[in-house]
Formats: sequence, C-alpha cells, structure tokens
Amino acid sequence: MPTTSPLTDNLLSPAVLAFVLGLSARLVKGDLSLPKDAFGLIAAYLLFAIGLKGGVELAHAPAGAVAGPALVTLLLGCLTPVTAYLVLRKFCRLGAADAAGVAAHYGSVSAVTFIAAQAFVAAQGAPAEGFMPTLVTVLESPGINIALAIGLMAAGGGRRLSTALHEVFTSRGLLLLIGGLVVGLVMGEKNWADVALFYDTKGPVFRGSLCLFLLHMGALAGERLADLKSVGPRLLAFAVGVPVAHGGLGVWLGHLSGLSVGGAAVLGAMAASASYIAAPPAVRLTLPEANPTYSLTCALGVTFPFNILVGIPLYYEMARRMGE
Repeated sequence: MPTTSPLTDNLLSPAVLAFVLGLSARLVKGDLSLPKDAFGLIAAYLLFAIGLKGGVELAHAPAGAVAGPALVTLLLGCLTPVTAYLVLRKFCRLGAADAAGVAAHYGSVSAVTFIAAQAFVAAQGAPAEGFMPTLVTVLESPGINIALAIGLMAAGGGRRLSTALHEVFTSRGLLLLIGGLVVGLVMGEKNWADVALFYDTKGPVFRGSLCLFLLHMGALAGERLADLKSVGPRLLAFAVGVPVAHGGLGVWLGHLSGLSVGGAAVLGAMAASASYIAAPPAVRLTLPEANPTYSLTCALGVTFPFNILVGIPLYYEMARRMGE
C-alpha cells in the first residue's frame, strides 16, 4: 500500500524527476536532450517491449475479458476527435483545418503517457491488465483518421486521405506495437523467459530506459514553452480541460467494461493524451494548411507535461473512487 498520496508518489518517481530535469535544463538554456539516434533506439525499444509483453499477456487473457474494454476503447477513438474538434471550433474559434489538425493529435494516443501511466499504477500496487497495449492499437487509428476526415469534408475535398491512412498504419510506432504483440502472442512462455529480463516492462532495464526517454521528452517540452504566447488563453484552457474530460470519460468507460482500477486509470490516461509522433506526419500530408504551432504546442508543451505531472494521478484517483 502506498504511504503517500498518488500525486506525491508520481512527482517523486525517477521517470518524472528525469522529465522535470530535462524541462528545467531547457528553461535555463541548457540542453540534456539525447542524440537523435539514441533517442530513436530507446523509443523503438520501449514500444517493442510494450507490445511484446502485451502479446505474452494477451495469450493468457480470456477473449471475453478483452472484448468489452476493446469495444469501449473503439468508442473513445470515435468520440474524442469529434468532441475536441467541436470545442476547438466553438470555444477556441479555430478554422476547420486548424481545428481538425489539433483534434487529430488529441484523438490519438501518446505512447509515452501510456507507458508512464502503466508504471504509475503498478507503483500504486494496482497494475493494469496485461492486454492494455492491444487497446493502444485500437485507439490509435480512429482518433487520427476521423479528425482528418472531418477536416477534409469541411474543406470540401477528399484529397490525400488514403495517403494519410497508409502513413498511420505503417508508422514505426504502430508497427512496433502491433509487431511486438504478434511476436509475444505466438512466442510461448519458454521463449519469453529467455528475454524477459530485458523486455519485461516491470524490470529495471525498461524503467531505466524510460527515465532517459523522459529526460529527452522534458527537453523537447521545454522547447515548446516559448510558443505558449502564440496559441492564446483559449487554446491553453483546451489543452488542460479537454484532456481531463476525455480522461474522466475513459476511466468511466473502462470501469463499466470491467477493467481493474489500474486498467481504468491507464485507459483514462490514454484517452486524455495527445499524440506528437504519429499524428503530425498524417496531418501534414492530409491538411497541409493546418498550423502545426497550435497542435504541437498544445500537445507537447501543455498536455503532455500536465498528464505526466498531474493528470495520471488524477485519473488513478478517479478510477480508485469508482472502484470503491
């Protein structure tokens, strides 16, 4: 049982402290970001490890236990880009292309937020279900593509959507997750035991790599802080308020679908997150007129730090109270 509050546990965890260190270094005009190749290697390792471990766990999960959470995750993937788009149009007063571009980021999933949420609930003694990586793949595509389709319809054209679909489904992150799931699903217990020390998401190698990854992400988030003035107060409010609303919806639906407290909290964090890896190239291909400053500043400069520092403990507390 945790001896301190979930928020304190989160703020004092090595991964979050590494994120704060990278962010702080950028604020004083220092640089703790990793070399591009090193960052890419660590990112690939983390995503493949998540998929691999998820596939191993999925092999033992009853189909009935996965069906309900998968259905509500698909529902979230359809709802979150639509609600984000409507708020961006009505409250933030963005044009159709800009609103659709930002909504695509907020309908998709931040894999780093997902990883951090899994680590957090495990530290609270409430680990999420092993098949959660499957839900990441279920949520990833609809959130991006529905927002892009809205943008194209608002612009009165059907251009480039097929190219964007190909970009999403063949992105490195999604291929690593899906590929890892397939490998983990068919490899068997004996083969998993041979590599578990390296790929187990609860092990020291994975957790240490996550610290380095978040150190780099902190530096990237620090770069975006200078752009906050350009997005305006309404977009800043959106970048916090909409993730909290999506997170609460994700927790509630996860609870209704039968997920554990940890699983519901992680699903909430997934719904609350905003993609800054898979979404940008898809938006660039389909809606080149959309201003990337809005989406990247909100997703990486505001929503990502908020979720890492405050949001994940908040979604866990929501899930814990619903589970009482």
